[in-house]
Amino acid sequence: MSKFDKIAVLSKMAAAPMVPVFYHKDVEVAKQVVKACYDGGVRTFEFTNRGDFAHEVFAEVRKFAWAECPDLALGVGSVVDAPTASLYIQMGADFVVGPLFNPDVAKVCNRRGVPYTPGCGSVSEVGFAQEAGCDLIKIFPGDVLGPKFVKGLLAPMPWTKLMVTGGVEPTEENLSAWFKAGVFCVGMGSKLFPKDVVANKDWQYITNKCKEVLTILR
Repeated sequence: MSKFDKIAVLSKMAAAPMVPVFYHKDVEVAKQVVKACYDGGVRTFEFTNRGDFAHEVFAEVRKFAWAECPDLALGVGSVVDAPTASLYIQMGADFVVGPLFNPDVAKVCNRRGVPYTPGCGSVSEVGFAQEAGCDLIKIFPGDVLGPKFVKGLLAPMPWTKLMVTGGVEPTEENLSAWFKAGVFCVGMGSKLFPKDVVANKDWQYITNKCKEVLTILR
């Protein structure tokens, strides 16, 4: 069962508006990355459903986070169908993110009071997702759509809360462009977790980078 409800999750995203996006098949590596981000001030973390038996890794990371990162809302990403969403919610996912919008996933999440953030690439898709009860919409892929898309969408729909993923970099220039355009928060993956850093298990680098990003955002 989820530890945090929808209001709590969105509040955490608002307070620390950078959501790390990460997957690793090694449970211990995944645990250490989550803890490093938490030590850096992160309070929402998206574990992506991308590898074989990813749900088993998530289950162990979820138990670890409950004990070691008590204020962390741990969600699941790359969810495209309702059965997968149900599986992860049963294992304690606090929020669900997808690369696309699936109304069936919205029904499952709404029934359990879990935030569903679907990936949308057009104004119409964002509107349909809002009709289905999605409070936060993911603009994806961000590097294709760009900050101008965000600014243009918010002009006629200023009530919209947007998270952008893809093309977000841990630099003041890049982050400023997105937040000046009006995003609610950003999701950040490979730029936050360089392969060599993870391979060398340099967890302090990740902690420091998270602190740096959150300082820029504040």
